[in-house]
Formats: sequence, structure tokens, C-alpha cells
Amino acid sequence: MKRSALPILLLLLPAAAQAADSSWVQATSTGFEARLVTAGTACPILRTDKGDVAMATRAPAGGDFPLTCAAVIPSGASSADIAGQAVALPKADPQRILVLGDTGCRIKGAELQACNDPEKWPFPQLAQAAAKLKPDLVIHLGDYLYRESACPPGNQGCSGSPWGDNWTTWQADFYAPAGPLLAAAPIVLARGNHEDCDRAGLGWLRLQGPSAFEAAAQCAKHLPLVSVDLGTLRLAVMDDATADEIKLNRDESPTYAAELTAMAKLPAPVWFVHHRPIWAAVTGPLGIPIGGNLQLIDAVRIATLRGEPPIASSVELMLSGHLHTFEAINYNKNVPPQIVAGNGGTNLLSTPENLRGTQFQGHSGVTVVDGMSLGGFGFLLMTRASDGWTIDLYDSSGAQTRTCRFISGRPGQLECPR
Repeated sequence: MKRSALPILLLLLPAAAQAADSSWVQATSTGFEARLVTAGTACPILRTDKGDVAMATRAPAGGDFPLTCAAVIPSGASSADIAGQAVALPKADPQRILVLGDTGCRIKGAELQACNDPEKWPFPQLAQAAAKLKPDLVIHLGDYLYRESACPPGNQGCSGSPWGDNWTTWQADFYAPAGPLLAAAPIVLARGNHEDCDRAGLGWLRLQGPSAFEAAAQCAKHLPLVSVDLGTLRLAVMDDATADEIKLNRDESPTYAAELTAMAKLPAPVWFVHHRPIWAAVTGPLGIPIGGNLQLIDAVRIATLRGEPPIASSVELMLSGHLHTFEAINYNKNVPPQIVAGNGGTNLLSTPENLRGTQFQGHSGVTVVDGMSLGGFGFLLMTRASDGWTIDLYDSSGAQTRTCRFISGRPGQLECPR
């Protein structure tokens, strides 16, 4: 694999240079908007073929972050730039949707990923390869910032790495390596558990939150469901950053249950986008696949007690990250299939190849009809087809490794032939 100099260059740059501008276009609770993080002191103009728009201050410079600006993309705009730098604009009916998640480099206590080694942390190369596929839209399933501790002295694998919830770390872990991909297409950004209020929550809310940022407010532990209109498709993006797999907080269950139910009001077809999968698998004792998110399964229980289906009938597919692997799962009980794409760069998780017979926590009654996992770093590209979507899987170098199919409908069907 060709070694990239990007991680090393980031570490050699002085602090002032590392505050270089980053711009992107993301989905929000009110549509798509351009965002900019800048070392400048004033927000610039967003120039478009539908007229110029003055970017407004989203978050003033302060603490460990420079100025963040934002502007709503004018309806019908087909080209736009910030200070001469083109930004990618949303397409009304995207045909090529790239999906990835869990991309940061883990440095936490004794868990030391070699961020300076592109074979151990391949996200910069992965993002470059993904951008070359020219997607219409990118969906990131959460967990952007993993550098939570200082790299120990003498460790060459992560030597010089920044850490903590600040712009230098955000830029090193996400914005610099993701630059080619952010320039290629607009992005939908799910909130991961690494962006909860005990970790990088304030940075995520400032930079990527889907609603207005209030600098003086406390970190919001949960944000409401966001609906993203993609023309013939709707995304329902849930913030499940605090939905713990094994610790049940019954005070949170009604909120998640209400959001699961609310998806039924969205026009079908809907893809349910969130970080923590409800029913997915890890390796248990004797190699038996086990899993399930106890908090979200309890929310499903509340919804079904009200006479609702486990997942709203408008939903035909679920997309999640969190587990550092790729999984494709079909369920019983008219539950839509699940794709897990959490293999974008952080340390990988070993999961059983065959997921049939997975034992889930709780009492949802949901079982795996058939399912598989595939190891290795990578991402996927979903391309619209006559009966659904073709799903091409790629490794971190951009080499295609497998092709699956998603057949649209309710509950939909995933097919991943060997």
C-alpha cells in the first residue's frame, strides 16, 4: 500500500497553520447548508449561481476553536464557492450514496492506534479513494474524534498527535483527512457515542450539529430526529449517542420510542440513519454471535405496547456504525434489514462471518433470518438500480471487494452472495 505523508505533515505543521480553513456542505434540520471553519475574524460571502449569500456566525472563535460560519444553500443552486473554493451542492435525487463510519484514530489510555501509519489508520487514503468514486451524497454514521488522551512519550506510532475536544484534534482526526471527500459531495453527519457530552459533544454541536449552536448553553445530550429530504428518498437521522448497549435508562426510552414511532409520519421510502444499531452482532462466548442495544430495544418494547411495529412501516433500511466492521442482516417480524458500516478507520472489531442465530438482549422477539460480516477497513457505495440499490464494498485503498444488493420495499431485502 502506498504510504501517505498526510498524517506526518499534520504533525509537523505549527499550530497556526493547523487552523487552516475547512469548508463543507451538510444536511441540517432545515435543509442543506454550507459551513466554514476559518482562522479569519469575519464570515465571508457564499457565492452561488442563484445569488450571493452572506455567511453568518454559527459559533464565534473562543477557547480551542476558531470562527465557524454557516449559510443556507439557495434553492436550485447548481454551483457555489467560498473565497473561490468550490463547495459541493446537494442533488435533488442522489443516485450514488457513499456510506462510512467510525473513522477516527483511537488514542485513549492504553489503547494506542498508530495514527502515523497508514496501514494502521488508513482513513486519509480511504477518503481519497472514496472521493474518486464521485458520490452524489456521503453519509457518515458517527464517531469522528477518537484522540482522547495524549500519546505517551516515545511512542512513534502516534507521536505528535493532538488530543481532546478542540479544533486541532478535530482537524487531524476528521477534517484534514476527509477534505477530498467533503469537496466531492454534501454529507449527512450522524452523532456517535464519541460525540456525547462526556467526550467531544461540544465540538460536534459547534461544528456538525444540525440545529443552531448556542455557545453559552450546556451540552445537549440529545437532539430531535432530523428528516433529510432526498427527493424520492427520505433519511430519518436519530441522535442515539447516549443509548447504551448494556445500561438501561428507562427515562430515555420514551424519547427514543417516540422518535421510532414518528418515522411512520415520513413519506416512504425512509432510511433510518443512526450510530448504534438496535440488532447487530459481536463475537460472544464460544464464537456465538451476540448483541443488541438494550436501550433501543426497550424503546422498541414501548412502541410495540402501543400497537406500533418494531420499526415504522415507512422504513425500508437501517444504516448504522458503532461496531467496527461491515455487517448486512435480514430479520424476521417485518423488520427492515440492517447495514453496519463502522470500519472506516478506527481499530477493527472481529465478528463472526455468519450472523444467523445471533442471540439478542431484551425481549423484542427479533431474530436474524440471515446475515454476514466482512472484516477489514473500508466503505460502501450504494448506486440506484431498477429494483433498489447495488451496494459495492471497497477496501481502504479503493479496491472493490464484494457486491451486494438491496431490494427496495417493506421490509426490504439484502443479498450479499459470496
